[in-house]
Amino acid sequence: MTHVVSSARINEKHQHRLCQEFPGVRFSFLEGIRDAIEVASDAVILITYGEDLDEEKVAHFPYLRWIHVISAGVELLPFAALKKRAIRVTNARGIHATPMGEYALAVILQWTRKLHQFADRQRQGRWDRSLRVEELSGKTVSILGTGATGRGIASRLKAFGVRVLGMNTDGTPVSFFDETMAPNDLEKLMKCSDFVVVTLPLTPHTRGFIGERELAWMQPTACLINMARGAVVDEAALLDALSKERIGGAILDVFEQEPLPKDHPFWSLKNVLITPHISGRSPLYMSRALDLFIHNLSVYTSGRGDYLNLLDLDRGY
Repeated sequence: MTHVVSSARINEKHQHRLCQEFPGVRFSFLEGIRDAIEVASDAVILITYGEDLDEEKVAHFPYLRWIHVISAGVELLPFAALKKRAIRVTNARGIHATPMGEYALAVILQWTRKLHQFADRQRQGRWDRSLRVEELSGKTVSILGTGATGRGIASRLKAFGVRVLGMNTDGTPVSFFDETMAPNDLEKLMKCSDFVVVTLPLTPHTRGFIGERELAWMQPTACLINMARGAVVDEAALLDALSKERIGGAILDVFEQEPLPKDHPFWSLKNVLITPHISGRSPLYMSRALDLFIHNLSVYTSGRGDYLNLLDLDRGY
């Protein structure tokens, strides 16, 4: 009997769904990787959030054939060890299109209409009409990464009359984007943008992708939005640009160190809006993540069909 072990917490409703749909599969639902290792001797499939594995822990699963990561981020996986053992990896890429699309739209509108500043004045009891608000219509928003999340953001922005530019590996046109560029056109893209939204996966190639040079290309009124991974942006360079007001501001949902330390300078900057890595949060998150797993488990058990979100272990995504 196929044994599936989950080191990710899955509530009883979703556990029941899996057991009901796959009565011929044995499931072990655990509270973490240490508990999962206790029953790993015959496990062939592991469900994880992708943050609890290293080469040593994978070695405790001698018959492991497939890992399903119920998040989009996979940068902490021990890719070399997985490749050596030919362990298949799938993830939940794509399920964030709606919540992250809505998050991006919400913070862009908030920034444009200065709602966060009006909220500050409300708490002060100040009736202040001097703030100069702007319109989103006619602005240019560039999205670095044109996958499901990027498309989810772009589709929502188009309804507001926004010019949406995108960047992917080769400049291939993508729906909802007015124009798509390759990385060698990044300077052109950054210079013409009112907002730059980062949705790139964290890989060795994208670590520090936005640094001092790239920030210098931005307009002095432009806003950077990082909702990918903290390490995709050089935080020291960003802090310097924000402190010296070389760019208009930043909206940050992710950081190199999380939680963000209480004494970090980002907290006190007036041109920074911080959220605690919640852009992908949704009450439908687990349902969508398990929809993908159920499809792939059907492929695994039947031997028919194609896996969704199968990772390239060489590329890391």
